[in-house]
Order: sequence, then structure tokens, then C-alpha cells
Amino acid sequence: MEYLGYFASILIGISLGLIGSGGSILTVPVLVYLLSVDVVAATAYSLFIVGFTAALGSIDYFRKGLIETRTAIVFGIPSIIAVFLTRAYLVPWLPESMIHFGNLEVTKSMFLLCLFAILMMISSVSMIKDKNGEGDNETGPQEFNYPLILGEGLLVGTITGLVGAGGGFLIIPALVLLSKLPIKKAIGTSLVIIAAKSLIGFLGESDATVIDWLLIIKVTIFAAIGLVIGIYLSKKIDGKKLKPIFGWFVLLMGIYIILKETVF
Repeated sequence: MEYLGYFASILIGISLGLIGSGGSILTVPVLVYLLSVDVVAATAYSLFIVGFTAALGSIDYFRKGLIETRTAIVFGIPSIIAVFLTRAYLVPWLPESMIHFGNLEVTKSMFLLCLFAILMMISSVSMIKDKNGEGDNETGPQEFNYPLILGEGLLVGTITGLVGAGGGFLIIPALVLLSKLPIKKAIGTSLVIIAAKSLIGFLGESDATVIDWLLIIKVTIFAAIGLVIGIYLSKKIDGKKLKPIFGWFVLLMGIYIILKETVF
């Protein structure tokens, strides 16, 4: 299972390099189900792995001038604050036993995994519905809807802090619709935001969480290798054609997690 976990880590990076998003949504399931990491710790580890991989992936976008710094700051600051506070205070505050439905006890771990699974299913719908070429054209002069950007940043930061996912599927549409960014600049800017809020959120981790640095470094290295492979493949394969297929896979994974945590 450990070797399978490292192989899956490579797939996380390949997905990010090939289709620009989606890979980080698999990080927590890989850590929990293949590498036997505690759920709360897995959401923390995921922040570092996702943040480092996103930072690495943003380098190519920097070179091509496809990162809008002002937008990254406007959207990123509330997101960074939200994810830091969520990891430092909200996650430790959640009780171990949260709700009872008859004989079913909803524990903190079950709640986080089911929340993550719901997020996976929402993410999968956006990938399945994505049409080839959608959003590739310029969307007009850039503008800022500050209240909506602030609210979206706080929401994405809170979700990232709770479940450890990058939230690119939420950030990219927000940047296109609320800041009028072209899709390629939205992807590049999203990677910078994800890197900053994930890594800073990891710094806000509770002292109660024991960090297995060796495991984190191993998974991060394999994900980085996958990222390089994905970027290379993106020059030869149209990632947009693979995105719906990956979306269906993520959807099935989300359904599996909910069933495993609540039924089996």
C-alpha cells in the first residue's frame, strides 16, 4: 500500500501539470487510505504537499508572464488569513464526537472526510462539464468586484483549512468571473494563491499535530516528479480532453469515501 501511495502521489503531480488542476483533491485520500495517515494530520500534510507543488508549477507561468500579481494579492490575503485561522483555531476546536444520528456517530475524522468527499464531487462536476476551449479567449478589461472577491477568498481559505485541498476549481472561475482574467492567467494566478495560502496555513497548524516530515518529503518529491512529467505530457497531449475522464474518477472517489465512512 505504501508503494501504491507513492505511485498515486506521482499521479497527483501529473494531473496538476497536465490539466492545470484537480490533482490536489486526491492528496488527502492518498494519505488516509494508502499511507495510513490520521485524517486531521492528512489535511495538514496536504497543505504542505499541495502548496509546494503549486509553487513549483507556478514557475513556468511566471516565465511566460501569466500571473497577475495584483489579483493574487487582492484574492490571496483574505484566503491566507482564513486558512491560517482555520488550521490554528477552528480545526482544533472541533469536538472528536460531533453529531449522533441514531446509532451512527459522526466523529471529527468522519466529518472532515465526508466534507472532503462532497468537495470532490462538486469539483468533479466542474471538470466533467468543462468544454474544450471554454474560457480560452480574453474576457475583457480587468476589473475588481472587491466584496465578492473578499467573500470568495474567505470561503476558499476556510475550505482549504478544513480539508487540505487547494481549491483551484473554485479559485479559477472566481478569477475569470470576478476579476475578468483570461483563463491562462487565471490558472497561473491561482497556483500562486494556492501555494501561498496552503504553505502559510500549514504554519498555522496546531502543536497537537505530530508532523511526519519524512513522509511529507517523500510524497512531495513524488508529486513534484509527476508535475514535471505532466508539464512534459501537456506539450504532446491535450489535457482538456482528459479533464472530463479525470472528473468522473474524482466523482467515483468521492462517492466511495462517503459510502466507506457512513455505510461500510
